Amino acid sequence: IPVEMTSIRNRSTLGRFPTVNFGYEEDKEKETEEAEEAEENKSQKENSCQQWLWKVCPCCCPKPNDDDLTDTLIIGPGDENPKDSTNNSVTDDDELEELFLRVQSVDLMKSKSGENRTEHHTDLYQSENCIIRRGQKFHILYTLSRPFNPNTDKLHLEFKTGPLPTVSKGTHVIIPLVEELKGNRWEAAIVSQTDKSIKLSVNSPASAVIGKYQVSVETSNSTKKSVFTHDSANDVYMLFNPWCKDDTVFMNSEDERNEYVLNEIGRIYYGTENQIGVRTWNYGQFDDGILAACIFVLEKSGTPPSGWGDPVNVVRIISAMINAPDDSGVVQGNWSGVYSDGNAPTVWSGSVEILKQYHKTSGKPVKYGQCWIFAGVFTTVLRCLGIPSRTVSNFSSAHDTDVSLTTDIYLDENLEPIEHLNADSVWNFHVWNDCWMARPDLPEGYGGWQAVDATPQETSQGTFRCGPASLAAVRNGQVYLKHDCPFVFAEVNSDKIYWMKNADGTFSQIYSEKKVVGHKISTKAVGSDERSDITHLYKHAEGTEEERIAVETACRYGSKAEAYSSPTAEDISVEVTMDGKDPNMGEDAELTITVQNSSSEQRNVFLHSQAAVMYYTGVHKATVRKDNTDLAMLPNEVRVLEWSLKYEDYKGHLIDQAALMLTLSGRVSETQQVLATQFSFRLRTPDLIIKPIGKAVVGEKTAVEILFTNPLPQVLKAVIFHVEGLGLLSAQKIPYGDIGSHASVSITEHFTPTLPGPSKLLASLDCKQLTQVHGVADITVEKRSS
Repeated sequence: IPVEMTSIRNRSTLGRFPTVNFGYEEDKEKETEEAEEAEENKSQKENSCQQWLWKVCPCCCPKPNDDDLTDTLIIGPGDENPKDSTNNSVTDDDELEELFLRVQSVDLMKSKSGENRTEHHTDLYQSENCIIRRGQKFHILYTLSRPFNPNTDKLHLEFKTGPLPTVSKGTHVIIPLVEELKGNRWEAAIVSQTDKSIKLSVNSPASAVIGKYQVSVETSNSTKKSVFTHDSANDVYMLFNPWCKDDTVFMNSEDERNEYVLNEIGRIYYGTENQIGVRTWNYGQFDDGILAACIFVLEKSGTPPSGWGDPVNVVRIISAMINAPDDSGVVQGNWSGVYSDGNAPTVWSGSVEILKQYHKTSGKPVKYGQCWIFAGVFTTVLRCLGIPSRTVSNFSSAHDTDVSLTTDIYLDENLEPIEHLNADSVWNFHVWNDCWMARPDLPEGYGGWQAVDATPQETSQGTFRCGPASLAAVRNGQVYLKHDCPFVFAEVNSDKIYWMKNADGTFSQIYSEKKVVGHKISTKAVGSDERSDITHLYKHAEGTEEERIAVETACRYGSKAEAYSSPTAEDISVEVTMDGKDPNMGEDAELTITVQNSSSEQRNVFLHSQAAVMYYTGVHKATVRKDNTDLAMLPNEVRVLEWSLKYEDYKGHLIDQAALMLTLSGRVSETQQVLATQFSFRLRTPDLIIKPIGKAVVGEKTAVEILFTNPLPQVLKAVIFHVEGLGLLSAQKIPYGDIGSHASVSITEHFTPTLPGPSKLLASLDCKQLTQVHGVADITVEKRSS
């Protein structure tokens, strides 16, 4: 009768040999011998990983001699009677059992006011987890079954992260006990010992993989070992460390670290370069649940955790994961103006609600966002993980679709735009991010601020993401350096080139504008709510020799390097300006067109003007007015033309950002000089006025009054107010109903503060007829008196 016999080959050869052998029972004695041999082999069997560790780390994991049999005890938190995992009988000698060293409990010292959290600058996280930064020592307190004897007892820690922890990839870390800490490596040393307790100081390298680690500890002697198993309550979150000089995200300035890592509230700029608007944004990177959501975003990417120690790789992963295309990322973009199955982008006032919703739904994209939403969420995730970052707004931001490094405008024979050919566009504004890190993957001198962008515009290596692009490289036109420098360069410093259709269907370059892209690049100032202009970090001053050299250097690598022609003499110029106060929504818009003849001869000028409602991305929505004008210009004459756009012309066409563009094109009869320029402007929306009622105290109910006046001569339908504030109240929707033409309303919102200190309450209004209405109030919450 055939019998099944277990192979005695070592398990490390699994897959190389059959695991089942067949034989015939010959006699009882042989069967007994085989059974005894199998039992002996069972007691000595180790898994393949353990055998590999014997070879690479004999000091921590000594291989037992053939004559030694080691019992392994698996001890979980709270286990009072640990059981032998090998099914061997525990010795009957109670005294020997009591002498064996076991871990009874672990204290990660994770209190927000404890030394680990405060020294690692993680005490602001509203979480009870152990949160530390790499490259810096932290402490763990172990309670043992008896006093630790360094002469006979052995102990080591194990940190594991990711679905398949591997020693060689840095995701399974074995931390030995050493006599003295040397730093910038995984190591542990006993710093104090009291009776049955030992306090360990643990170091990690400044290049360690970031993420969530499972922690266990193993004790052993010559005959037995015991493993204190992982408990999810004792997971360790490892973050980047901008306070550590050996970390590639190190930032030297304490003021900048406070702003770009620790500040939870920021300012995001929008509008046009002549009409810059601003709104307050709750980043909320320390809010309860946000760290877990950020780690979830990394895990959802499906990228191997072994690459999460490199900030260049991490920001590229996050850049792709913030947007929904490709990988079902956090936010789904929508520029259509139709948001009935989600939230309008203008409704959001912070990142917390977005990230929590994404995490709660196990990775279902949140509807809807546009560029400032992507950027605001990106800043939250980067700061939460420890990478210094800021939100950046670029006005007159070009979108180059063909890697020409120019913005191309195609006109027909009558100088009117050919819409289906004008794939390139200039957004009124675009919002992205800067993050701070060294760039060891580039030549020296290209570390520091790096541009990254999560808005899905163009793909990078097949995925919708952008950056990190070194600002130093962008500034000097060195677009051949990774990552995505050509796209960022075109956004801030491309020339706008006008092409006119010829009779044979070809196009000729007729005009170029060299100073129309990349203006007033803005971010929140360090330590204040003022706007900081950082244009000089992205480009040399317009018109300087350095700036022209950068453009020419970059365009050598573009697809239309031949587009640059010799300049022609120009004696007619045209300029559009807006004087006085910005026009309000519901009112007429007044612009001034100035035409100057700088020659000593008369010039006859044909001027065509076209006003259009635009998406803020520069995409045309609807033309609302066209005009033609013939001008007879006297020698050296300056002609000022008043141009007005009536409310009746644009009502019913406006969308989210209330953006409009006046395009002027023309020709001089005598010289055939071509004139072309574009002027973007927006209509200002009213603010929400927020007035606190009474003082705010932790745990005590208080209220605010929100005031609003409808600026339009029409009824606002189905108005909804949105209110939120870190430490004040979570995001709330307040349905209001209709608001009449030019009517004023007031609502009162009650809430109970949970955190003391200064905070900001944010409110926004949403309805189909009017968007981009918001307000902010500073509220200082007092501690409850005892």
